[in-house]
Amino acid sequence: MNTENLIAQKLLQIKAIKLSPQNPFTWASGMRSPIYCDNRITLSYPEVRTEIKKAMAALSLSLGKADIIAGVATAGIAHGALMADYLDLPFCYVRSAPKGHGRKNQIEGDIKKESRVIVVEDLISTGGSSLEVVEILRNEGHEILGVLAIFDYCFQKAKENFRNSHCKYLSLSNYNALLDQARATQYISEEEEKTLSLWNSDPENWYQLHCKK
Repeated sequence: MNTENLIAQKLLQIKAIKLSPQNPFTWASGMRSPIYCDNRITLSYPEVRTEIKKAMAALSLSLGKADIIAGVATAGIAHGALMADYLDLPFCYVRSAPKGHGRKNQIEGDIKKESRVIVVEDLISTGGSSLEVVEILRNEGHEILGVLAIFDYCFQKAKENFRNSHCKYLSLSNYNALLDQARATQYISEEEEKTLSLWNSDPENWYQLHCKK
């Protein structure tokens, strides 16, 4: 089994990914979705956590030699720190906005000038939060080798956003691998698979077109 399918299988097994085509979840953005991914749950499972850490470290090599790993606050912090520790590299994390008190830092940690950085995120939907961190680091003079995530929803919008930002991104697993594993283990029915495919092709309008009465 390849890494994409293995990670998807593990995420399903520990219920880090939940599928509910009949009763869609509401994301923080307000979008309705038949899937919810919470990679924080992987931190509670040492075997899965270690597998993800090692796989991310191996995949990072294709982006080039980094000077430091930067986690996206907040979900990317733990996985970024684990990966940096495994690679014996420095670590920092980046907030979406400067802290409102103390030193008012936006970048937490000691990052040297003009560092080569790999940004770690837990998942990619549209890529907005990751690319915000990329721009913050670029504005400070750092070179971004790419963004590395555990899971990618495979939205066309994310591909366009990363392409427009001239930034590479990679993920351990993705939506297509998830559907493969969910189908193989009979986690979903054929009808549910069709629903999930329809959502992925047009996530912003799916609920209005196919669910809302």
